[in-house]
Amino acid sequence: MKRRDFLKTSGAAVAGGLLLGGAPALSGCSSAAQSTDRDWGNTDVLVVGGGPAGVCSAIAAARTGAKVTIIEQGNCLGGMATRGLVAPFMTCYDTTGEVMVIRGLFEEIVDRMVALGGAIHPSQVRAGTPFSAWITTGHDHLTPFDPETLKFVLDQMCSEAGVKILFHTSLVNPILKGSSVTGLRILTREGLGRIGAKVTIDATGDGDVAARAGAPCTFGNPEIGKVQPSTLFFHINNVDTPKLTKDVEAHLHEFRKVNGVSYRALHWRVEEAEAAGEWDIARKSVNIYRGVKEDEWAVNCTRIANVDATSTESLSAAETEGRRQVQELMNFFHKYVPGCEQATIKSSASTLGIRESRHVQGEYLLTADDLLQGVVPEDSILCASNSVDVHGRNGANTTEYKTVEKGQWYGLPLRSLIPLQIDGLIVAGRAISASSDAAGAVRVMPPCMAMGHAAGIAAALAAAKGAAPRNIDPAEVRSILKQQKAFLG
Repeated sequence: MKRRDFLKTSGAAVAGGLLLGGAPALSGCSSAAQSTDRDWGNTDVLVVGGGPAGVCSAIAAARTGAKVTIIEQGNCLGGMATRGLVAPFMTCYDTTGEVMVIRGLFEEIVDRMVALGGAIHPSQVRAGTPFSAWITTGHDHLTPFDPETLKFVLDQMCSEAGVKILFHTSLVNPILKGSSVTGLRILTREGLGRIGAKVTIDATGDGDVAARAGAPCTFGNPEIGKVQPSTLFFHINNVDTPKLTKDVEAHLHEFRKVNGVSYRALHWRVEEAEAAGEWDIARKSVNIYRGVKEDEWAVNCTRIANVDATSTESLSAAETEGRRQVQELMNFFHKYVPGCEQATIKSSASTLGIRESRHVQGEYLLTADDLLQGVVPEDSILCASNSVDVHGRNGANTTEYKTVEKGQWYGLPLRSLIPLQIDGLIVAGRAISASSDAAGAVRVMPPCMAMGHAAGIAAALAAAKGAAPRNIDPAEVRSILKQQKAFLG
């Protein structure tokens, strides 16, 4: 029999076997539906979401003595920093640029990446340079990093702390006893299951656990009925960086902001593309940040409006539009930008960068005034100076950027992490109790990592004491944070 005829015959036989049930059964297959959820046991602290806030929560809780499980729907830790390719880490320094105020676990993670050659320490990165997209205000001491190095470091730190990681695992709904979260129903590769927990940390970014448990939430900015636009990050390489830098630096004197619209890096090239009908993105310039390697850059330029991160259909359409914009940008780089003629896409994000969705109402509502006036409450669990950054409110191309007006930093109270009406639950990350404007500052990754650090400690204490998180003494959390090298002023 000729090889071609054999392939036809064997292919038909295989197909026939599959249709008629003659093929060997695959391991793990079952013809009977599972009648009950798989029991995944109990843990002291259960963290939902492995992003910057979640992974720091898990490590901190474990280091404080708790048995910890973290569930993540993706295949790695780091969330926006790894799957989302958001880079660099925004500032972790005070308003003077002299004091590193976000430290603790964040600093340890950065130091480990630096030791592996996968990051540049923020002390070495100043505003107005290629590492900050040549932006000056609010962009001093950023941290360029390699997402692959970060994945490895976070795996390593969780392993050392004894954190149990369940990738490919999604939240179905919280298990409630009265108004207290006592665990979760989850969806794994094995099917539906459940995990019991003394304390759960909602680090989903969208407040999914809190909302499904019945905690009161707002969505976006209720006053105007909008959420901030989303972005699909991507990284490019094979860039002739000296050539690109020369072009930008010859136009630095043209950087400006007019009616809320920023004209910064490459806006003169965007004008050329617009004139040729080859630009329809709601930006007038390109935020492009140099990476750890000289030829690599992170691009923050795509802009997708009106994305509901709690809607599958909305997210699906937005991801598709994001990838379309990435291709438009690559055409732009190749055709219009000196030094990018041979640039290639190193990677595009596997998840959309969401700036805003739900805000869980907590025991304290953080406001923009608190941040701008440098308010530091007694129960602060972090200090930060990140600016209030609001996109798209006054037009598709606009950005509002407000820096701290008084003092060197502001504080974020533990009360903003404690949802109203629900016990057994702490919220960490961009869904905390904050106004839409205030969330525009603390949603960025260094503050999220710092609040995750605090949430993990608070959760471990609550689990050990058999207490509701709202009844934990903030002074005890602050004391342990200081022992773990966090900065609290």
